[in-house]
Amino acid sequence: MLDILQKLQARAPISFELIVVNLDQKQPGFPADILPAYLTKLGVKFHIENQDTYSIVKRVIPEGKTMCSLCSRLRRGILYRVAGEIGATKIALGHHRDDILQTLLLNMFFGAKLKGMPPKLVSDDGQHVVIRPMAYVAEKDLSRWAELREFPIIPCTLCGSQENLQRKQVGLMLKDWEKRFPGRVENMFSALQNIVPSHLMDRELFPFETIRATGEASEDGDKAFDDEPLPEAARALPPVQDWPASEGNASAPATVIPIAAAH
Repeated sequence: MLDILQKLQARAPISFELIVVNLDQKQPGFPADILPAYLTKLGVKFHIENQDTYSIVKRVIPEGKTMCSLCSRLRRGILYRVAGEIGATKIALGHHRDDILQTLLLNMFFGAKLKGMPPKLVSDDGQHVVIRPMAYVAEKDLSRWAELREFPIIPCTLCGSQENLQRKQVGLMLKDWEKRFPGRVENMFSALQNIVPSHLMDRELFPFETIRATGEASEDGDKAFDDEPLPEAARALPPVQDWPASEGNASAPATVIPIAAAH
């Protein structure tokens, strides 16, 4: 992300300053010298925040339970505080396209919410603007770029030590889909940018109780997958009022009740 922002800084029609912030969580065996040496070589401003969140997470979370939730909350709180202290107007996070899709599915599967991670938002406390410059970039492309540029890769012994994380399992599922069904992952990501609230079920987003027929066609109407024209036979059907009445009930008015429709 720093590499991308530096290139943008050199070419963008606006002027902005970059300050790299890294949290040293005091994980055992963490190579604390690698990142400062790399950033010093690049000649960029940086701040290393030393906070022993590792011990807090290990003490609070029982062995075998997921540590990510508490760890991320602690890191986020520290990052927001440091951003305020150094006067940062934006906080850039390194989430990519696959992170966003994983979060969407995890919230659906385990949180009962249709919620991902937007490219830009205001923090919950209203104090900070958070941006995700790599939101539209696939993980595989970033991995290839990191290998080409020979960035220093520093593993996390908290997340990295948990092989059965649901996020990791969902990530593997997405990779399997991408391999077996080319285009599916791209379509999922595109769907996040093409929301039709009237075809979901959130009453806070759409006034289902007050909608009425207007007699006017809608571009967001109930078309489902019916992009193809109707078959000639279906178009040739007579109007409903001309349909013959059912046997044994010839005098009854005809009412059409669709039982099921499937493709």
